[in-house]
Amino acid sequence: MIIPLDLLIDRTDNIYEMTCAAVRRAMQITVAGDEEVDKNDGKIVSTAIRQILTKKVEYRLEP
Repeated sequence: MIIPLDLLIDRTDNIYEMTCAAVRRAMQITVAGDEEVDKNDGKIVSTAIRQILTKKVEYRLEP
């Protein structure tokens, strides 16, 4: 499974914030690339969501 749904279900924080972070991470992957994309058959958004859910990539909000 590309997206760990058990981790998504257990999220208690703001899902909108996570979605915005996933969109931004997907843009970063598009520009810079990532070795995980090849493992996921080129699925950039799914890779970005997985990286955030597994905390490989962390995000923070700035005013």
